[in-house]
Amino acid sequence: MDDIVKAALKKWPNVPDCRGWLALDARGDWYMRDDRTQATGPFPQAKGSRILHDKLREFIGRNYEADADGCWFFQNGPQKVFVELEAAPWVFGVQWLDGVFRVETHTGRPVPSVDAVLVDEHGRLFLHTPLGLGLVRSADMDTAADAVVGGLWVPQEVAFAELPVRFGYDLSPQRRGSIAVARA
Repeated sequence: MDDIVKAALKKWPNVPDCRGWLALDARGDWYMRDDRTQATGPFPQAKGSRILHDKLREFIGRNYEADADGCWFFQNGPQKVFVELEAAPWVFGVQWLDGVFRVETHTGRPVPSVDAVLVDEHGRLFLHTPLGLGLVRSADMDTAADAVVGGLWVPQEVAFAELPVRFGYDLSPQRRGSIAVARA
């Protein structure tokens, strides 16, 4: 977490949480979801505006974590901005570099190891790692398939609906509380 965020938490400890305004899709893209977007439907049916500003995406990524209930959030200064998830808390990129499969989160964090490989009924590949569960980006499925074909990763079948319970995360923290107004 950024030092400026830690300082804001100390200065303003009682800022209400924000729910429904930020989302993460299956490609690892962040979306802002204003009132109008939220009124048209839940995420991912109503996505909102994709965040394109590199510095903002990096700031969100550095301050992205989960609470004790498995709700993922972005700590925006003193305010927790809970994240609606399309598939999982992490979206993983997979590369073959220097004779090794390397996995990295959508926030740029290296993944130290892969503990389990899962495939759901839609053919999506999930990796369980020390950081938590993540979906392999569709753009990296060819590389991930090489790890499977090479016997490094042996996928186990799993129903998508079982993943949040099994790995302790909530796809929609918005359902847990009322929507607070986001601060500019």
